[in-house]
Amino acid sequence: MSYGWMGNLLHVNLSDGSIKEVPLNDRIKEDFVGGKGFGARLLYDMVPESADAFSEHNALMFLTGPLTGTLAPAMRGCAVTKSPLTGTFVDSYFGGDFAHEIKFAGYDGIIITGRSPGPVYLSVTPEGIELKDARDLWGLDTLKTAARVREAVGAHHAPKVACIGPAGENKVRFALINCDPNRHAGRGGCGAVMGAKHLKAVVVAGNKGVRVKRGSGFMEAVNGALAEMKDNPYILAFRNDGTPGSVPFADLEGLLPSYNYRGGSFKQAHKLDPAAQKSEFWLRDAACFSCPIGCSKVGMLKRGRHRGLVTDVVEYESAGMIGSNLGIGDTKAVAYLTYLCDALGMDSISAGGVVGFYLECAERGVWGNPDHRFGDPSLVERLLLEIAHRSSETGDLLAEGVKRASARIGRGAADWAVHVKGLETPAWGVRGAPGMGLAYMTGDRGGCHQRAFPILYEVGGEYWKSAPVKRLEIEGKAEIVSELQNYLAGLDTLVKCDFGQYGISATSYARMLSEATGVDMTPSDLSTVGERIWNLVRLFNCREGFGRQHDSLPRRFTSEPLPDGPAAGHMLDEESCGKMLDEYYRLRGWDAEGYPLPDTLQRLGLMQGG
Repeated sequence: MSYGWMGNLLHVNLSDGSIKEVPLNDRIKEDFVGGKGFGARLLYDMVPESADAFSEHNALMFLTGPLTGTLAPAMRGCAVTKSPLTGTFVDSYFGGDFAHEIKFAGYDGIIITGRSPGPVYLSVTPEGIELKDARDLWGLDTLKTAARVREAVGAHHAPKVACIGPAGENKVRFALINCDPNRHAGRGGCGAVMGAKHLKAVVVAGNKGVRVKRGSGFMEAVNGALAEMKDNPYILAFRNDGTPGSVPFADLEGLLPSYNYRGGSFKQAHKLDPAAQKSEFWLRDAACFSCPIGCSKVGMLKRGRHRGLVTDVVEYESAGMIGSNLGIGDTKAVAYLTYLCDALGMDSISAGGVVGFYLECAERGVWGNPDHRFGDPSLVERLLLEIAHRSSETGDLLAEGVKRASARIGRGAADWAVHVKGLETPAWGVRGAPGMGLAYMTGDRGGCHQRAFPILYEVGGEYWKSAPVKRLEIEGKAEIVSELQNYLAGLDTLVKCDFGQYGISATSYARMLSEATGVDMTPSDLSTVGERIWNLVRLFNCREGFGRQHDSLPRRFTSEPLPDGPAAGHMLDEESCGKMLDEYYRLRGWDAEGYPLPDTLQRLGLMQGG
């Protein structure tokens, strides 16, 4: 009998319509635990080398961890696939209730392979598992799709839905999956893979419970984690202000992107912060399953063109990428544009990146309408619709992401395409935070702030191993980044919430896992699991053609000094990047080109080739 784990994966082959249960073996649980770990192992084994992300040979997985569906605070789920945007491994995380419902249905994950000949949705309920015709859903936005599917399954089941919108159907390479609702597997184009497979939605309703091995010990561990969270200042900040609380900090420190990352601060930043959002639409807090934080803020726009629109908080990333990065300082407008991205099924980070890139190209007279300027919400709305529907030449090209778009345009446009490995970077500038730059360079899915966030130490004042960190120095940053990557990859097997981790100690995570599963784990064990995963994902990416030349930053960060903020005049030149990368590879046990050495693979139980 499994504890924590349900013991089975559900495998659905859309090509032939077959559905089967696949038992979890002890080895994958021991070596990879769940979530990101399962995804790394399964994707490497299941997807052939050089397979097109849009082909029937790619796999899409919805995965949970052994603490998902339990009372452990702040646990989530992840979607894993080969990214159509980057060609790398991608894991994208979502909150809400959908992942927990997968566990309640009796599974640790759902694996989708093949391609359906026509639109379908997958229904998993106590009455059975089947693929259903989705032709009448094709073309609907994510919110309408979820409502229609719930109605079809029946409210008595309290079903949870993951679905795509028009962007996914049209294979916009940064399309997201909406997970019931306003929680998203946002980054890297998981929604586009669903669209390529003609899978409109997955609806799940379960009636099983998740068993834990040592009930009293588990509750003690849970209560210990809750006590740690209770008065933690980061948790309190997320509870009070949500992620928009980072807007004033980022603006003050020159980390907030503006005008396609040309600047690091924004004169209208105060119009995007928590006070502005509270004034315009926040009404109540909302929380994911078994989470005491309640970082989400739901409300209704009180004024303006979109008055009456019920929407979620404008998260920091959307405030940065749809707001300041596009020169828009109107909270109401940014709230609507973010809502539009969610409804169309597009990642707002990448959407803000591609629109910012387009506006700079237009402003410079290189490509696009020269009358198009930053700061125009109506123009951005039109562009988002054109991208999602691929309904114009401009929209069709931007739907490919900034890397592909800039290559087609030429004429120096690549200089203004801000991405790493094809993934548009998030709303944290790095010219004044070298460690964050290294985290972007080495991110397994491309430019990402969720694999390591050294800004906390470089700029936020936190000590690293009892010592202060000098903001602009490059020495020692590789140690911070690599150790954070290992630790967070380990936690992503559980699957943890990014915000909960600020309050919950490594000891508490390990204890909750041990008490739930009966398999004793220490914080060190979790970091080792994370290192194993990081190396396996690196093997996958190397197999797909990635190497040292791809562990790089965009020209904007390496050749253009930051014009504002405390680090004004600073940039991460290529020499500095190279020195950090050399140190990082050495600490990782990789060769000079970034390939894991045999001794490293042997130590981690990963033989050559995975």
